[in-house]
Amino acid sequence: MKIALPVTNEKLCTHFGHCEKFAIFDIDEKNKNVSSATYIDAPPHEPGLLPRWLSEKGVNCVIAGGMGSRAQGLFNENNITVIIGAGPDDPHIIISKYLKGNLVTGANVCDH
Repeated sequence: MKIALPVTNEKLCTHFGHCEKFAIFDIDEKNKNVSSATYIDAPPHEPGLLPRWLSEKGVNCVIAGGMGSRAQGLFNENNITVIIGAGPDDPHIIISKYLKGNLVTGANVCDH
């Protein structure tokens, strides 16, 4: 499993489409731990690009603070699960909470 989180200033970016980088975590699903983590610069913002771009990188889950409904639909079309409502925290802390089953999510902070 590969999980991507949008990152700005080393924290989860609350506006998915305008992040600086993506933290991509390779997950050992059997042991529920991170086997590797990489940070990649985000491509220039272009509507509809990120779902395809992340799918090409093997990502099958995205954890975000907020995301518009159109983007959510495009991720679903690319077989990528979307988890919305995560707070602006260090990506490693968010992944750790997710893998332990105690990631608390709130409302989608995106209104489009």
